[in-house]
Amino acid sequence: MKNKLEIRKNIMLKKNLLFIAPLLTAGFLPLAQAADAFQDDRWYVAPFASFVKTGGDRRASDGWGGGMGIGKILDKHFNVEVKGFYEGFGGDNGPWDLAGGTADVQYYFFRDKFSPYTVVGVGAMNTCASANCGVGVIGEAGAGFTYELHDNFLLRSDVRYRYNNNLNAHVQPGTDEFHDMTVNVGFVIPFGDKPKPATRAEAPIAAVPVAAVENCSTLDTDSDGVNNCLDKCPGTIKGSKIDNKGCPIRLVLTGQHFKYDSAELTLNAKELLDGIAGNLVAYPQKNDIEVQGHTSSEGTNAYNMKLSERRAKSVVEYLKMKGVTNKLTAKGYGETQPIADNSTEAGKAENRRVELIWIEY
Repeated sequence: MKNKLEIRKNIMLKKNLLFIAPLLTAGFLPLAQAADAFQDDRWYVAPFASFVKTGGDRRASDGWGGGMGIGKILDKHFNVEVKGFYEGFGGDNGPWDLAGGTADVQYYFFRDKFSPYTVVGVGAMNTCASANCGVGVIGEAGAGFTYELHDNFLLRSDVRYRYNNNLNAHVQPGTDEFHDMTVNVGFVIPFGDKPKPATRAEAPIAAVPVAAVENCSTLDTDSDGVNNCLDKCPGTIKGSKIDNKGCPIRLVLTGQHFKYDSAELTLNAKELLDGIAGNLVAYPQKNDIEVQGHTSSEGTNAYNMKLSERRAKSVVEYLKMKGVTNKLTAKGYGETQPIADNSTEAGKAENRRVELIWIEY
């Protein structure tokens, strides 16, 4: 009966490892991408509690523990952290005590209120089973998330597979290799104020000559077709469709903004979005903005729908990263709303577009 329980535990741990492996693979594919304009580089402490699901090779019950991590935010995607821990549980070989530490690298898919990440770590651990003790190496891999409650307080949880080799210490007769699963729950406390997104400096307000006030009906500073007397939205983004008050209601972005068959923004697209984000930050409006993705008719409708939604989300994430505070919603329309003839290359190029729609209240 005991052997069957051990086999079941090992099978469960292997299944969990198989679940974590693709998460890690997906997380580290974009390692080479730059983390533009992310300014948070604070140090932090991270206390946590742990539940340990032991592998069958330990012939032990599950247990509990805890520890503390000290880390640093490097950029938009990466944290580094060192942590120490203690865990304990019972077993056939007497009580088990585990004390050790790891050096971790965390990769964040994106930084927001809810931020998922993958993690790998290596370190050492002292293991005692009753009176038998030995120091070995450990490696960990897993996935988790943080949830920001305050600029200086985040909840954090992750699940990790742990490999432990006690290097011929013979703490447990028959094997020096162990496979465990840990579930960690705690919080993160960054030190110092959270950096705010950079905003365009406002020019000092100069006295306006009386003649300029009188002649505002003949001026159109932002060249949007509405004179300065009636224009309620100065600094309108060039190329946008406006209402009779001079406020933008629609902006169509056409051209090669994404890599082929991908939602990854090109360098030209980022430069264009930098200008749009700068305008939205410098001349804030309260309107929500729907970011719409559209494609040509190449490929299936279902595929194009998903591709257009991913592209819209890429634009939303980039504008947020650049400090835009409007509520941004991404929506894909696939090939359902063409504005040109899909039977020609020129028409297909026009249909591959992203549109920003200002929502009227």
